[in-house]
Amino acid sequence: MATDQSIIRITKEIGELQKNSDLSLAVAFRDRDVRNIKAMIIGPHETPYEFGFFEFSFKFNKEYPRKSPNVTCNTTNGGRCRFNPNIYASGKVCLSILGTWRGEPGEEWSAAQGLESILISIQSLMSSNPYENEPGFENAEQIGDIKNRKDYVAKIRHETLRISIIQKLEEILGLSSLRDLPATPIEYDPTSDNFEMDDSSIPWEPFKDLYKRRFLWYYDTYLETIEQAKKEVKDGEAFRRMPFEGGSNSMDGIFNYSELEKRLRKIKVTLDAEPQKWAAEGLSAKNKDTTVPVNLSRQFDQIKESFKRSDVPHNVELENGNPFVWVLTYFGRPMTNFDGGMFKIKLNFSPRFPDEQPRVRFLTAVFHHRVTPDGILCYVPNPNRCDDVRQHIEAIFNALEEENPPYDPRTQVHPEAYKLYWGGAEGRKIYNRKLRRSVQRSMEDF
Repeated sequence: MATDQSIIRITKEIGELQKNSDLSLAVAFRDRDVRNIKAMIIGPHETPYEFGFFEFSFKFNKEYPRKSPNVTCNTTNGGRCRFNPNIYASGKVCLSILGTWRGEPGEEWSAAQGLESILISIQSLMSSNPYENEPGFENAEQIGDIKNRKDYVAKIRHETLRISIIQKLEEILGLSSLRDLPATPIEYDPTSDNFEMDDSSIPWEPFKDLYKRRFLWYYDTYLETIEQAKKEVKDGEAFRRMPFEGGSNSMDGIFNYSELEKRLRKIKVTLDAEPQKWAAEGLSAKNKDTTVPVNLSRQFDQIKESFKRSDVPHNVELENGNPFVWVLTYFGRPMTNFDGGMFKIKLNFSPRFPDEQPRVRFLTAVFHHRVTPDGILCYVPNPNRCDDVRQHIEAIFNALEEENPPYDPRTQVHPEAYKLYWGGAEGRKIYNRKLRRSVQRSMEDF
């Protein structure tokens, strides 16, 4: 009975996380094995982990939730990189609620905690000053250790870009060279002092599509990070080892932001080319009359008809009759900053839709904090209806027309635009002028 109750509890927690629209956390499990979960945490804004992709494995025992799960960090460059005083190169995650670190009374595990609370606790370790996470270094500023703190942040920022972002995307896209391939992953076993080799022969990348889409959102932020870091460190400069690092449980290496920038740009070019490949694959699938093109064609006809009956003259067409390439004409809603504007937006669908979500790009230039400088729209569809194109289109409109958007750096993908929008009254005025100018110019493209 205890086993059944633990599975019910785990399944419920997974479902709640998958249904919400939290842009920092994601979870997945393979087949029906809910006791073994993969989780992903996106590094918080204004920290050296910013917008990095950090993966963790959760193994739930039969006594859950009475006992905490075993948690392993998978983002370690094959057991060679310690990303935090509390996240070891071996993958061990030191947290009092997991029983892997001594804590104050009341900080230990309780059945009231769960998967989400563990993920939030891990994410809280990814702070702007991770140096202070190591006991004995909490008062680094007072003991004159400011340089170590700064140097530690500098190398975490570099390795976040290199390992958690660039290397991850290169592996997914098949761009990895031999020098970049990590060693065989090492998995930490909390029940012993030994390490066991991961002998899984079947690659499982449940967040592959998410990584691609988020990379396109945050690409300009990554470039900004590199540009700023180049002013602070020189290529070829070695990382400084921290007092609490030792042996293989450290973060060693050299700075080479010029190389990282080249690799970052190559990833962007490769991702930008994917929609063209999807379009070609889609035509082939259409000719074979398979499920996805039939579904997309049916949804296209329904949405096109609904636009005809709408008071707002939005329209949608297929590019070259391909059900995998939609061109949406968006008319700005009256009494908003988009009033009087007309924009063309391309939706490229994958032959694996909805497992791969559509790429949405503005063909008409627009200045907006949710649109990257090269037109990629940051929008969040209903997580429970990702197979419904109408839900995607509604989410697109909502992202553009949101009157009082909350400050959320995870959705601010145009650096100049969001700095103006949230840069005070004068900045907001400049932002509105730039947006209105792009709206006025939008009519010139038709």
